[in-house]
Amino acid sequence: MENGNAGGRKRKVMIRFRVTECERDMICEKMKQYHTNNLAAYARKMMIDGYVIHVDYSDLKAVAAEMQKIGVNFNQIARRVNSMTQIYEQDFDEMKDGIAEIWRLLRKSLRIKH
Repeated sequence: MENGNAGGRKRKVMIRFRVTECERDMICEKMKQYHTNNLAAYARKMMIDGYVIHVDYSDLKAVAAEMQKIGVNFNQIARRVNSMTQIYEQDFDEMKDGIAEIWRLLRKSLRIKH
C-alpha cells in the first residue's frame, strides 16, 4: 500500500553510528530486558524517550582528596615514631581536622543533617 512516500516508507531519514563490540553486547542485553529483537525500534525508543543520568562526583572526589591527606599525615607520623619515638600533638590535630572535613563532605554529599 503506497502512502505517497518514496518506497512506502514513513521514516525517510537514516541515522547510522558505530559502536564497539562491548557496547553492542550491552545494547543487546538491554534489548533483552526490553523484550525486543528489533534494534531499530529499540534505538528509536531510547533516543526519543530515553534519558541520560549525570552524576556529580565532586563531593566524593573531595572526600578522596582529604583521605589522601590523612594517609600522608599518618605515614609521616609512623615514620617519625619509628625513627625518633616522637609524636606531635599538631599531627593528631591535623588528622582530626581532616576526618572532620571528610564527615562534613559526606554529610553534604548524602544530605545528612547533623
